[in-house]
Amino acid sequence: MTTFAPDSVALNRKLPLWYQVSQSLRASILGRRAGDPLRLPTEDALAAHYGVSVLTMRQALKELETEGLISRHRRRGTFIEPSARRSSPVRLLGSVDTIVAQQSGERTEVLGHGPEKVPAELAEHFPGLDEAVAYRRLRCDERTGEPTNWAENLVRPELAERIELADLERWPMTKVLRDAVGVRISRITDTVEARLADPETARLLQVPLLSPILYYTGVTYDEGGRVVDVARIHYRGDRFSFTVTVDAP
Repeated sequence: MTTFAPDSVALNRKLPLWYQVSQSLRASILGRRAGDPLRLPTEDALAAHYGVSVLTMRQALKELETEGLISRHRRRGTFIEPSARRSSPVRLLGSVDTIVAQQSGERTEVLGHGPEKVPAELAEHFPGLDEAVAYRRLRCDERTGEPTNWAENLVRPELAERIELADLERWPMTKVLRDAVGVRISRITDTVEARLADPETARLLQVPLLSPILYYTGVTYDEGGRVVDVARIHYRGDRFSFTVTVDAP
């Protein structure tokens, strides 16, 4: 039987390995193409793929099983749940793959893209740059078709030239920049706040005007400390919560 092949990931040894592995595997599962196999490789094969112990791999798989993304069957193997719930809390734990996983797994429509003047409130992130390329995308639940969030990304023009729209329909911008364009991402600074839905957000997310939403801003930096992307994502308040995990030694 053919098995699903997860993406590779470079692990950060300062963060819990099981968590990074679970988030990377979650992103791979939710970003899979229609028709991809549902069976995962064995625990040993996955542990070798990620370069972790089998014990760490089991802990990562247990997290995904608890979330309802996979099911595990003795002697048969581990399988992706085709009807798994695709929305989840907004979780931040200092990993690029956490951001990728959070934004993966929903049907994405590119609403439009093109050069735009850098807004005054974002000018500090793009010094000396008058224009950047803006991308607008709407994400919907794959089962119900219900809108869950919509995103705006402002990307440096020289990087936008290498972005394929087909990739943005499959993957989050963070993954496209890192894996397709080849940007060496050093960090992402996240901000989450409560807001009220403006007319455009209410229309796109099909919620009442002034209903509560979660407004996420992510500023992505490359190795040289240069901002390469600013993401602004509007999450439906009735579909998402905000969670931060702090490990206490």
